[in-house]
Amino acid sequence: MRWLVEWFRRRSVAALGPRGERAAAEFLEKLGYRILDRGRRFRFGEIDLVALDGESIVFVEVKTRRRDNRGDPSEAVDRGKQERLTRSALAYLKRRRLLGRRTRFDVVSIVWNDDAAPPRIAHIRGAFEAAGPRGMYS
Repeated sequence: MRWLVEWFRRRSVAALGPRGERAAAEFLEKLGYRILDRGRRFRFGEIDLVALDGESIVFVEVKTRRRDNRGDPSEAVDRGKQERLTRSALAYLKRRRLLGRRTRFDVVSIVWNDDAAPPRIAHIRGAFEAAGPRGMYS
């Protein structure tokens, strides 16, 4: 019986991520961002959203939680996550021949306390600089 409870919990958590990414995309579009790409996977990790804000290409990490009793979801974007996002962003830019473009890393944190109520969304513009030994110049 315990395995069944764990299976339902994991399934619920897995469904929350894509739901949060959709909410983040809608939120950013209302701010005037143009969503270019979603859920791009690289061997280093995944980029949740790629958007255009004016002339800047913005790589957006979305963190969604059901409650904030363990702190703000954005706190989960630690140095290791920043380095993986930087490497993935560099791979994205190389693959699309966009290496000269201005880039930025944003974080959107979403707390969905109640399925019936709208989520609490916080947007951290320029949340971190390119991280890693050589940043965006690998």
